[in-house]
Amino acid sequence: MKDSSTKKALNLKALTKSSVWDVQENDIFRILDGGSKDPDFKENIRRYTDIIRSAFNVEEIKKDSPAIRAAYEKQGYKVGAFSIDENAKMIIAIRKRPIMRVTDLTYENIRHITASKLMEVLERNFGGGWDSLSQSIQDIIESGFEISTTTLPKDRLHKKGGMYEKKVADGFEVLEVEKGTWVEAIFAKLKPETVKPRMKFETHDEDEIPEDNYNSPDEDDDSFNDDVMNEDNYRTTFEIESDPDEEAESISDFGGED
Repeated sequence: MKDSSTKKALNLKALTKSSVWDVQENDIFRILDGGSKDPDFKENIRRYTDIIRSAFNVEEIKKDSPAIRAAYEKQGYKVGAFSIDENAKMIIAIRKRPIMRVTDLTYENIRHITASKLMEVLERNFGGGWDSLSQSIQDIIESGFEISTTTLPKDRLHKKGGMYEKKVADGFEVLEVEKGTWVEAIFAKLKPETVKPRMKFETHDEDEIPEDNYNSPDEDDDSFNDDVMNEDNYRTTFEIESDPDEEAESISDFGGED
């Protein structure tokens, strides 16, 4: 989860399908209002609204009236207006998409919920435990959270010094799923963000001219050399058929005299 300073710094051009999950309805109106001052705003408004729609339900209000606004607000929407250009305004109703079911989880929003929120979602959709989730949902969850599970008899799960106690002490949230007299414990903790390493290229001094070894022989080169080939070191895996006449002649050489 990002702090409030991220929201303040976010502008329309920095908005992505991931970062949009960090903001709320009022932030969207502020971002749109600030972006409308950009000369290419009108040309790119479709792209911006597509990004916003990935995290918000967005409805354009064609005919504005107190009754229509009230109807949207009753459903949890916030209604506001922003300028498209100097002569036109757009009125929209927006509402943050709720994350209620495991099918609401995506690679874009998984790092924008807490471990406790994840446990609420899993508990609401569970029944069979971690393995009951599809592989695609597991992959999404594990892209943002460290996950581990254990299944033990009820009386052993909370054993002092056991896995449960150690995981909780390490900051993991736990969901317990009962399976008869056994309990499956699912542990989750948000993964730390990692910075992708940048590629490093070797640099050379401008005055240094690299030596050209293109045509120089390599000391370790084991490639073919005509000059050193002889009958002792020549070998092939190709089977050469012998001449029958030569074989007959060889045999007669070993026959000896009567």
